[in-house]
Amino acid sequence: MNSIEFCAGAGGQALGLEQAGFRHNALVEIEADFAATLRLNRPNWDVRCADMNDFDGRPFAGTDLFAGGLPCPPFSIAGKQLGERDERNLFPAALRLIDEIRPKAIMIENVRGFLSAVFEDYRNGLKRQLEKMDYRVGWRLLNASDFGVPQLRPRVVIVALHKGIVDAFDWPEVRPHNPPTGGETLKDLMAANGWLGAERWAERANEIAPTIVGGSKKHGGPDLGPTRARAAWATLGVEGKSLFNEAPGHDFVGMPRLTVRMVARLQGFPDNWQFYGGKTVSYRQVGNAFPPPVARAVADRIRIALSVQKNFLVRAA
Repeated sequence: MNSIEFCAGAGGQALGLEQAGFRHNALVEIEADFAATLRLNRPNWDVRCADMNDFDGRPFAGTDLFAGGLPCPPFSIAGKQLGERDERNLFPAALRLIDEIRPKAIMIENVRGFLSAVFEDYRNGLKRQLEKMDYRVGWRLLNASDFGVPQLRPRVVIVALHKGIVDAFDWPEVRPHNPPTGGETLKDLMAANGWLGAERWAERANEIAPTIVGGSKKHGGPDLGPTRARAAWATLGVEGKSLFNEAPGHDFVGMPRLTVRMVARLQGFPDNWQFYGGKTVSYRQVGNAFPPPVARAVADRIRIALSVQKNFLVRAA
């Protein structure tokens, strides 16, 4: 199975697709630092640092899966919810590229706000346009914690499949057990520099971590979000005003701050996944990512649906 991904970011969705067995024909990302992260971790990937609006999809016609993590601000409840009137809305570009590529399946991730009542007409319009291209469309709100990610992170996933294989697709089932708590997830990283309070901190941080808030390019630095978000982190004994460059020292006293590596683990990235750039740009990459385990869970089901179609064609031949 092969795929092409747009707005690939730091590779959260790309990694999940890879784990599900997809080979990337290309990954398109407009931000140079994010594209550098993709190349840093997977030198063999064909990474294109390009604007999705200007990208020509025709050379990739027939690719199995079109994937994307389209910008969230147009639909985020934290923003102005301008939707189609927001210059960052890339759904029109996605529809053009889908028409050029005509993939067998489509997988797009966005924020929970996409399902707001104010966007009902817009959602229905997207659905109609995809149906004209012979796709059948569905979407579902998935919480990362239901797929083993130790974080309360709700995300909308839009899946569209060619009408000939739509019956072969089922949404992934949630895991039967809760994910590890924030303390269980980060205890070893907190103790990496010998912090004497790591054990006590982990016992206090006995809940799933709050949502990681991704800083925007224009606003926000390496912090864990606005006042309400920081208050949620404080209940886990974490100071959210900024990030540490490294784990607390041996004699550290007070509430610790997270590092980029800690945040990445909370997002479901493996510890060997590296991020290009300084603390602020690295945190933006992690904070805006689609957790790999969630991407893999959905992509596994898409791969099964595509496999059913391919097996049918082989038998028919």
